[in-house]
Amino acid sequence: MPELVRLLTEDGERIEHPDYDIDLTAEEVRGLYRDLVLVRRFDTEAVALQRQGELGLWASLLGQEAAQVGSGRALAAGDMAFPSYREHGVAWCRGVDPVALLGMFRGVSHGGWDPREHNFHLYTIVIGAQTLHAVGYAMGVQRDGDDAAVIAYFGDGASSQGDVSEAFTWASVFNAPVVFFCQNNQWAISAPAERQSRIPLYRRASGFGFPGVRVDGNDVFACLAVTRKALKDAREGRGPTLVEAFTYRMGAHTTSDDPARYRTAEESQAWRARDPIARVRAYLAGNRLAGPEFFEAVEAEADLLGKDVRRRCLELPDPGPAAMFEHIHSGRHALLEEESAQYAAYLDGFTL
Repeated sequence: MPELVRLLTEDGERIEHPDYDIDLTAEEVRGLYRDLVLVRRFDTEAVALQRQGELGLWASLLGQEAAQVGSGRALAAGDMAFPSYREHGVAWCRGVDPVALLGMFRGVSHGGWDPREHNFHLYTIVIGAQTLHAVGYAMGVQRDGDDAAVIAYFGDGASSQGDVSEAFTWASVFNAPVVFFCQNNQWAISAPAERQSRIPLYRRASGFGFPGVRVDGNDVFACLAVTRKALKDAREGRGPTLVEAFTYRMGAHTTSDDPARYRTAEESQAWRARDPIARVRAYLAGNRLAGPEFFEAVEAEADLLGKDVRRRCLELPDPGPAAMFEHIHSGRHALLEEESAQYAAYLDGFTL
């Protein structure tokens, strides 16, 4: 395996890296641990809701919490994030209400949150399309003379899409202030990573003329440090960076998938031993930065979060039929208004 940036071992031991260093206070580390635990608890509850018929589908992030929380906490307030459909941890870091995420998978909203309020774009289901959106936004930021950066999230499978290659080309040629954050969880549904590329994914960046780096995606410290530097480079005019977070999808691709059909139990078990939450807990406990009371309090908060999102999810109102015409255009649209009126008249024909 190519060398990857790591700052925290699987046993919770802090190590140094010559190019990436980070100085975190005990409070900040405790905050990262809390993020990881709460994000996982929310994800677990969402899976349960889907299994009970309350969501149409769910894309779990189990195992990828460190990649998302680390990169999400590296973002400045003015930076814009473009997610795919699995970045629940980044959404958490950007202050998006978890229930807003559930609303989309429950089928009661088109998106559920205002991208401008959180600087977190709506989920993108079309694989890889968000990378082009991100580059276009970054070029706009560049032309406006703003000092913000942009980050685009995608998976190893999306790296094979033409949209991603086009995004790389545009970002490189125009030196756009964008970070491409690839969560390589090693399985594009049932296709393994070796079916996606004959070289490590981060090395693809060199062919487009910008740097790439592979980071331990289960190390929240390293993900934070590497993403923070890449965003800083973007803001300071040094152009794009490709970050490959080497991690593992512990669960299914979505709740409609059965990973046992294409990967071994031994492989999954080996990666569970590299749990991103366990290593931060080991670091905190081993350095006496947190005791049993802290860990118990976080678990209690996680339980409350799970109960809260479940209750509020079940309380989400079903939209009326005419809701399909809402939030399509930013302003009035004559054809849409005509179609909406025709549909309303059609529905009125069923009134007793």
